[in-house]
Amino acid sequence: MTDTNDRIDNLVKQSKIVVFMKGSKLMPMCGFSNNVVQILNALGVPYETVDVLEDPEIRQGIKEYSNWPTIPQVYVNGEFLGGSDILIELYQKGELQQLVEVALAS
Repeated sequence: MTDTNDRIDNLVKQSKIVVFMKGSKLMPMCGFSNNVVQILNALGVPYETVDVLEDPEIRQGIKEYSNWPTIPQVYVNGEFLGGSDILIELYQKGELQQLVEVALAS
């Protein structure tokens, strides 16, 4: 389990914005993952995606890593932000734009 944790840790830390999702940013494989991709694309920010469907260890491990039961999961600056619902809410309030701008500037 520690190996998986270390791998997730590295993935989270190597990019400013990382989305653990089903599918990829070019081909999201579920509606919730698609919502997150649409929002980040709308903000026009660079982000990385990790396809949990390709890696069962990551798919299970990320839930334990964040203590969050669902996918997608969004990390900004190494911090767990939330899933699809939280991202939509932050986006609608205009808070997400600020969060990612701060992250990308740091």
